[in-house]
Amino acid sequence: MVSKGQTELDGAGVTLISSLADHIERYIKALLDQTEQRSLEIRRVELAELFECVPSQINYVLKTRFSNERGYIVESRRGGGGYIRIIRLEPRHRRDICTWIYETVGDSIEAEEAEGLLAQLLDHDHLSRKDAVVIRSLLTQETQGLEKTLANRARAVLLRSMLLLLLHGS
Repeated sequence: MVSKGQTELDGAGVTLISSLADHIERYIKALLDQTEQRSLEIRRVELAELFECVPSQINYVLKTRFSNERGYIVESRRGGGGYIRIIRLEPRHRRDICTWIYETVGDSIEAEEAEGLLAQLLDHDHLSRKDAVVIRSLLTQETQGLEKTLANRARAVLLRSMLLLLLHGS
């Protein structure tokens, strides 16, 4: 039997625990996918009521799953009539993605920022899970043991090169 907050996988009967934050994230992304625009306005209180949680749980999801590094801008107004506006920043065409990668990666990128970029490309189906795993592994292997500034520069060169090859070459 699967309880609230869990999803049963087909076939093997294996149960995968899925957190409330995962459910909220998927719901918001589905709403964004359904809209013709790149933005969405929702009320924090209504979202909290829908998921039977406190508004601070919604804030947590917005802060951790809809950050600038992951390709979103979140505007928030608190109070009785408060709302949340979520804007998805995503290039639509391969050429735009390449330009965006140059601008986002720059000459130096920290590991957390690189991970956010990979997550965003995965979210928008610009990158396969297999490619993301290979990139993460290579970045970790090639930058471990380096001084932070040098590691950030090396990570930027490697990440930019691999992404441009994968995205522009296809």
